[in-house]
Amino acid sequence: MDGVTLRRDEEVGGRVAEIVLDRPEALNALSTAMARRLAAVCAEVAADASVRAVVLSAAGEKAFCVGADLKERNGMTDEEILAQRPLFRAAFGGVLNLPQPVVAAVHGYALGGGCEFALSCDLIVADETAVLGLPEVTVGLVPGGGGTQLALRRLGPGRAADLVLTGRRLAIAEAEAYGLVDRRVPAGTARAEALAIAATIAGNSPAAVRAAKRAMRLGGGASLEAGLDIEENAWRAAAFSPDRKEGIAAFNEKRKPDWPS
Repeated sequence: MDGVTLRRDEEVGGRVAEIVLDRPEALNALSTAMARRLAAVCAEVAADASVRAVVLSAAGEKAFCVGADLKERNGMTDEEILAQRPLFRAAFGGVLNLPQPVVAAVHGYALGGGCEFALSCDLIVADETAVLGLPEVTVGLVPGGGGTQLALRRLGPGRAADLVLTGRRLAIAEAEAYGLVDRRVPAGTARAEALAIAATIAGNSPAAVRAAKRAMRLGGGASLEAGLDIEENAWRAAAFSPDRKEGIAAFNEKRKPDWPS
């Protein structure tokens, strides 16, 4: 529907949601309709307390996402492009601001907005076919889905500048060496690996996982002192939740926890 499909992994009781970029005939290029749908799906998932982890994957064999649909843009006026902008920001922001941990399953081309979608996730799993890059400057644009800021935070200033200012593409080996990919897997297995990671996350305390993600996100641009205060707040949120009592009880009773949150 409009280029985005929402699935539940029933093998783990539906606790993992899979958001699928589902426009393979256009290499999952982000259209206006697709952006609107993605923002709505992210809002739905964010509000669902039963979802403990998310996988962002893509349909088709050739691409994760090649960025904005430039064929659609080609016929648009400046006014129409400006009107499209809030929808695109909502789509990228929807992925970035999900409270649950998000694992990207990348294969094939992840360029421009596709690379930015991956950067918006907490973990990036990519297979041997993956090619990542932010080529916006080669067509007279600047990354507008968080690319300049997310690449800076993930890669550091020099590597971010190399990626953004040259517009070059990184095959899997270089992407892994750069830190642009967290787990490198054989061709065709990125989705399965991402789902397995998400299932592991979903088995942990929901209260603790969400608090830990929030602490890492908020602390990323903070001083060490401020970051430690952020961590303290996260620790308190988890330690005084019902999950802490259940987790300690399950450990001592040598059983899997039945998380109350």
